[in-house]
Amino acid sequence: MAAVHDHDIAHAHDHHPTGMMRWLTTTNHKDIGTMYLWFSFIMFLTGGVMALTIRAELFQPGLQIIQPEFFNQLTTMHGLVMVFGAIMPAFVGFANWQIPMMIGAPDMAFARMNNWSFWLLPPAALLLIASFFVPGGAPAGGWTIYPPLSVQMGMGMDMGIFALHIMGASSIMGSINIITTILNMRAPGMTLMKMPLFVWTWLITAYLLVMVMPVLAGAVTMLLTDRNFGTNFFNAAGGGDPVLFQHVFWFFGHPEVYIMILPAFGIVSEIIPTFARKPLFGYSSMVYATASIAILSCIVWAHHMFTAGMPVTGQLFFMYATMLIAIPTGVKVFNWTATMWRGAMTFETPMLFAIGFIFLFTIGGFSGVVCAIVPIDIQVQDTYYVIAHFHYVLVSGALFAIFGGAYYWLPKWTGHMYDEKLGKLHFWMSMVFFNVTFFVQHFLGLAGMPRRVPDYALQFADFNMISSIGAFGFGLSQLIFLVVVLKCIRGGEKAPAKPWEGSTTLEWTLPSPAPYHSFETPPVVR
Repeated sequence: MAAVHDHDIAHAHDHHPTGMMRWLTTTNHKDIGTMYLWFSFIMFLTGGVMALTIRAELFQPGLQIIQPEFFNQLTTMHGLVMVFGAIMPAFVGFANWQIPMMIGAPDMAFARMNNWSFWLLPPAALLLIASFFVPGGAPAGGWTIYPPLSVQMGMGMDMGIFALHIMGASSIMGSINIITTILNMRAPGMTLMKMPLFVWTWLITAYLLVMVMPVLAGAVTMLLTDRNFGTNFFNAAGGGDPVLFQHVFWFFGHPEVYIMILPAFGIVSEIIPTFARKPLFGYSSMVYATASIAILSCIVWAHHMFTAGMPVTGQLFFMYATMLIAIPTGVKVFNWTATMWRGAMTFETPMLFAIGFIFLFTIGGFSGVVCAIVPIDIQVQDTYYVIAHFHYVLVSGALFAIFGGAYYWLPKWTGHMYDEKLGKLHFWMSMVFFNVTFFVQHFLGLAGMPRRVPDYALQFADFNMISSIGAFGFGLSQLIFLVVVLKCIRGGEKAPAKPWEGSTTLEWTLPSPAPYHSFETPPVVR
């Protein structure tokens, strides 16, 4: 492990209890990072069970196992749990573990706030899941909770709104912590343009979070007052405008999509130079591309609303602005490919996930450009084509990067090497079953199958059956990952000091605590 103090320096005089109390009161960034990662994995499995229930219902036409109302609750909760419970906390877990070590800081800037920002999440998650068990059930209007539907639902909706508020507060505190740590606590000599790409992507992501989370809070607060206090922000009968909610929600929602992918870019930018045994191609252009994506993400929100009624000039602006994002994203894909070009590559599990990420994320990017074209989007809006698009971005994108990062840093975190054969099995099963699940959904969408519907016409039966088989295969594949992690924690081959020897992760010769990364060009192994 890099030379970082095992106890929180800021509170070295504190009493360090043992057992459960240690986890409740810890201010150590490594402990908190571990808690975030375990929480996110539990939520990932929870959201996965919801997804498999959805796919089981869709295995064949007709209503088999659940009622339509419950089906709608599952689609909504699957989205909320995966976005706010699985993907985002996982990346915050990586940030907590890696950022202090990468910049040579003793801990996060606000160690106790760090603990608090984690412990807000379990109660929020319990509140969200508990909404299934109240009269009227869980929210059922999709993860976007559009009115007028969300104004009319039962108390489960209020519980969902409260849970979103708590999770938003957690995100804001985590982001403030990350920004302060990166800007104020870098080791001597660690200038901004020498920081690892992962640190850069998180700095930009944290600014995005601080900007858009209060917007979500505003949207759901207005929804809450419409529901309980007689206001009419979104209630058309009282002079309100339901489309206003869409504007406010997507002003949060589109940057949110990039909040879930930018840290993934950072992880992939750490893994690929390591296993190509070359420094990252075009470091500064990667930083500028990341910043460009973040800025552009704030001016494209209404591309989610092409069918909600807007002037043609508005449609054209949002169409062109959306297509513009393809340029910095293309820069990133080119730079990753150029890093691998003529490198001395080896294909350990982290590298497989990184290459899988680039390949499948690019497909998701292409289908995103397709959805950006107004006349096409009007056709495929609310069909399975959109489902396929964003799962290619968020599953083979964000999730594959999370798996890659976990395999990459597990030796650093645990002191043991993971089981390489099981890791590769996990990758190949995930890769195959992911594509079996989601690639056919492009065809379903182009043929006109609407999303969030538990029954469908006979013409869609074959592709739905294939998709459901793939989903169960993908779900079961993730249990391999759990086995790998548990085996790695419990023991196994001892990890060397530099598990990926010959990579760009050579140590800098700086005063202790040494940063985790070096930017000297390593010898290329031929």
